[in-house]
Order: sequence, then C-alpha cells, then structure tokens
Amino acid sequence: MDPYIVLLACLGAIILAASWLPLLLRDLPFSLPIFCVIFGFLLFKLFAGDYLPDPIPHTVVTERVTELVVIIALFGAGLKIDRKVGWRRWAVTWRLLAVGMPLSIVGVAALGWSLLEVSLAGAILLGAVLAPTDPVLASDVQVGPPGSGNEDEVRFSLTSEAGLNDGLAFPFVLLAIAIATHGATPGAWILEWLQIAVIWKIAVGVGVGLLSGLVVGGLMFRLPPSKMLADARDGFVALGITFLSYGVAELVQAYGFIAVFVAGLVLREVERRHEHHERLHAFAEQIERLLMTMILVMFGGAIASGLLAPLSWHVVGAVSLFLLVVRPAACLASLWGSPHPFAERAAISFFGIRGIGSLYYLAYAVNHAKFEKVDLLWATVSLTVFASIFLHGMAATPVMRYLDRRRPQARANLLLRKRKT
Repeated sequence: MDPYIVLLACLGAIILAASWLPLLLRDLPFSLPIFCVIFGFLLFKLFAGDYLPDPIPHTVVTERVTELVVIIALFGAGLKIDRKVGWRRWAVTWRLLAVGMPLSIVGVAALGWSLLEVSLAGAILLGAVLAPTDPVLASDVQVGPPGSGNEDEVRFSLTSEAGLNDGLAFPFVLLAIAIATHGATPGAWILEWLQIAVIWKIAVGVGVGLLSGLVVGGLMFRLPPSKMLADARDGFVALGITFLSYGVAELVQAYGFIAVFVAGLVLREVERRHEHHERLHAFAEQIERLLMTMILVMFGGAIASGLLAPLSWHVVGAVSLFLLVVRPAACLASLWGSPHPFAERAAISFFGIRGIGSLYYLAYAVNHAKFEKVDLLWATVSLTVFASIFLHGMAATPVMRYLDRRRPQARANLLLRKRKT
C-alpha cells in the first residue's frame, strides 16, 4: 500500500470532515475538535504502524505549525468583534486580563510546584502556558461573523479575552525561560525582562497592530473605488494582513500575537459595515479550521504514540483542579461586583478553553531553554488540552443554549433593578 496515496485519502477525509461536521454537530453536545482527536487516535493506533507523531522530538515543527493557526485565529477574532474598544464597554475583558489571568498563573504555578514537584521555572512555565484561553478551539462560545449581531456578554468576553491573553501570557513564558537560563537568584536579567518582555514588547505590539490596521484599512477602504483593495474581493487578503502584522512585530522584537489581534480590531474600525469584512473572516475561518483539524488529528496520533505516558494521579489531580477550580475561581473573583447575572459570569469563568495556543507556548519555551521534566510538562499540558476539548466541547452547546433562553428575562431583571436604584 502506497503511503502517499493513503495520506492523500486521509487528507481528503479530514478536509471534508472540517467542512461538513460543524453543520452536522451544530445542535449536539459534540464538537469538531472532539471528533478530530478521536479520529487521529484511532487512525494512528490502528493503521500507522511505526509512523506515530510525537511533538517532543519535533518541537521546532510543533512550534511553527501551532503558531500559524493561532495567528490566523487571532486576526479572525479581532475582525469579528462588533463592539468598539472602550474602558466601560470592555470592562469584563479588562477584569479577566488584569485579575483573572494573573491569579490563574499563580494558581497553576502553585499546583505545579506542590503536586507535580517541578522546578520554579517549570511551575511558572505551566502557569503561563495554561493561563491564556485558546482562540482556535473556542468557536462554539465566541461571537459570530462580523455584523451578525450575535454578541452577548458571554460570547464577547470569551472572544476578546482569547484575543488578548495569548499575547499577554508571553511575558511569563519569557520569565520562565529567564529563570531556567539564569536561575532564580535576582540579577540584571530581571530589569531586562521588565523593560523588554513586559514594556517594550507589549507597547510596540499594540503599536504595530494599530499601524498595520490603519495602513491596510486605508488601502482597502479609503482609496478611490476602482483602486480599493476591497474591490479585489479576495479573501486571502486576510492572510496577507495577518502575516504582515505578525512579521513586522516580530522583526522589531514585539509580540506578534498582540499585533495581529489589534490589526483585526483596527481594520474593522476603519470601516465597520463593509461586506468585505465577512469575506475576509470567512476565508480566515476556513484556513483556521483546516489547520486546526489537521493539528488535532496529529494530536490524537501523538496520544496514541504515548504522549500521556508520564501521567500519574498527581497530574490528573492537578489538571482537574486547574480546569474545575483555579480558572473558575480566579475569573469569578475578577468579576466580583459585575452587574451581569451570575449565570453569565459563571459561564465566562468556566469556559477557559485550553488548546493549540498552549501547545505553541510549551514548544516555544523548550526550544529556547532547558527545562527539567520536559516529558512531564508535555504530558500535563497535553492532558489539560485533551480534557478541555472534551469537557468544554460537550458543555458548550447546552450551556450557551440555556443562556440564550434565559437572557431576555435576565435583561428585564437588570433593568428593573436599575429603575429601583
């Protein structure tokens, strides 16, 4: 049997599944990512023989492939948000980023240090890798396409949080790399980390995103009609904007993840109602879904190859505590006093979906420094992603449907309370 022909057949099946299954599973508590992981596990377990994927010896490839799908997802997330950026309009997002994410990092690091007995650098790395939510796997709980109007507080908060916290987790990944390289003893590296990893990279990443969005937005919507880039009606322009903003940001040593998301937001702000936004988003979403499907099939194959072999009950306990206690408690604490109904705050706190972004961060870190117990770190992060895919994937449809049903009544109750006060 020719492996190349088998590969083509499998690739065709994967592409068809990426297109058809979201329609088939729309009303079921079963998601495309769940199917991909199961399919990949069975495919490689039953038919692959010795050709089993393993990210640990191929971390450079893992880093680059996961990086690609994350930046495409981040641009799509920025583009589809209808709500204008503002301090009060994005209040829940700022709370999640400023309070919820740091608390999650501390909580995960504490679990890694105490239960898994990893080093300080490894514990901080676990916190940084697992704290940000994933923009790729969270489509079931995110806002709809540009202009669709499907932007309630839960979907908006989860979309905007995932768009920004992937970039804002990077300083803590770099902190773990610095500790693994220089040791935990305070030194000149701390000031360098603050100046470069925290201040420069974040500020310049935002700046590059702003500039990219404004320049491309001008080319797309501000030129004479016959010369506007939007008039070309090419969806793959989305990839050009994504790669340009990300590449420029990385060239000037800034966070490309932040730049890409901000570029999507600014491009939308230049011209909010143009139909070309829908075309750009649709193309980016299709590429994102295809890459995600392929990566998750390989992830299922990696599990079949023994990626989770180093697991112990301590790891299972730590992952369970993180998904069911640390993330929900940290985010509920950040939303304390928010006027939104408790059910919505609980949903935002629960759907801290972990996925391809976490795999990227871990691959990036082990490619830039030497960490102890690398196999254990991979097993812990992979189990978290695996559990999140199943737990959140099965809960998304019924939970969001429940919130949609009760939202009119909740809105009426909120208006009544405001009138009384």
